[in-house]
Amino acid sequence: MNTALRRLALLAALGAAQASFAAADLSELLKQTENNSAANAAQATERAAKYKAAGGAQQEQMLKEALAARASAEAASRAALEKYNANELKLAELNKRMKDNLANLGLAEVFGLARQVAGDSATLMQQSMTTAQLAADGKNDRVTALRSLAEADTAPGAADLKRLWTELLREMTLAGQVARFKAKVGQPNGGQTEQDVVRIGAFTATSGADYLSFIPELKTFVRLSRQPPAELRDMAANLAKADTGVVKAAVDPARGALLALYVERPNWLERVHRGGEVTYVILAVGALGIALWAVQFLYLVVVRIGVWSQLRDLTKLSKMNPLGRVLLAFKGDAERIEQEADIAELRISEAVLREVPKLERFQAFLRLAVAAGPLLGLIGTVIGMIVTFQAITESGSSDPKLMANGIGQAMIATVAGLGIAIPLLFGNSILATLSRGVVQILDEQSTGLLAATLERKRSA
Repeated sequence: MNTALRRLALLAALGAAQASFAAADLSELLKQTENNSAANAAQATERAAKYKAAGGAQQEQMLKEALAARASAEAASRAALEKYNANELKLAELNKRMKDNLANLGLAEVFGLARQVAGDSATLMQQSMTTAQLAADGKNDRVTALRSLAEADTAPGAADLKRLWTELLREMTLAGQVARFKAKVGQPNGGQTEQDVVRIGAFTATSGADYLSFIPELKTFVRLSRQPPAELRDMAANLAKADTGVVKAAVDPARGALLALYVERPNWLERVHRGGEVTYVILAVGALGIALWAVQFLYLVVVRIGVWSQLRDLTKLSKMNPLGRVLLAFKGDAERIEQEADIAELRISEAVLREVPKLERFQAFLRLAVAAGPLLGLIGTVIGMIVTFQAITESGSSDPKLMANGIGQAMIATVAGLGIAIPLLFGNSILATLSRGVVQILDEQSTGLLAATLERKRSA
């Protein structure tokens, strides 16, 4: 009998403990457990006292009732367990049937494809500059909605699929439009101003004559710190002023990536600076050569004009041109014409040679510059390669980015050397042609004058 009572007390204690596990607070759970233990102990004591106080027949009756109650509870437990197992088998069968039906209908692939498209579209739309326009209009939740659809554990519903289709259609529509709207544009100094932004699809954005870069994390535009050349900026300005019609504009198919690389290209001054000190020496030699060439070219043009004018009228000789000065040395003065032709010819050569230095000046320096330009470029090339090898030695790797500085310096110096040598080579050839033409005219006219004077003297 005592064993039966202990079992009943244990069952009661387990039931009380099971009910107490629903409490969220552990301290409250501990308090309830202590109270339940005290109540169960009091109840067990009370039952034991009643059992001892009862007679033998009554005790037997109480024991039979307890055993019957236990048997009934065990039977109910077995029936519930059998029903639970049967339900588990039925649920597994229904799940298998549902999966088979989904596979037959192809819905699993559709839902998987919908999640994949939603994830890809969310990434694409987050990087798209159309998001900035929608954010300015107060519609900035499409990326969040598509990411929720892509990461959901349950099958997407009709509303989710409709939202996905709507956002895809909206993105395609906006990407094919040229739109003008107001948005906050970040400045290189860190501030923001509200400006009129012109968006060409999802590719290029401008504000006035400035090109903008889209920052996906901030959903806003930022003015490029370096702007493209004036030609592209004029296109942007014309686009900002246009309302209708066809306007020429620059479009970056890489959605701003190519434009960002293009504006980082160094200009001519930056390239010269990267070439080092040798490049400055080369350009100084080239600038001096071009200046001297321009001075001598203008001088030879004036001389040729004066010589041609003198050729048209040899009766009025002028000392303002070389031909006039050479001819004045002999014409009309028979006493200066030597009896021997050799001496007379030497006199003529003396007069011509007196004019030659002015006609051929600076040509020696130009020839020197033509020869020195490539040599100076070679020096810059060697220095650039030394810088490259030094970078490889210091870093211990052949990263192209580390070698780019030295290689760029070497190439810039080489180009600068050839850049001054080739033009000066052609320029020196032009000066030589002009000077030779004038000298030939001087030789021809002075020799002719000598021959005519000797003939007149002999005939006399």
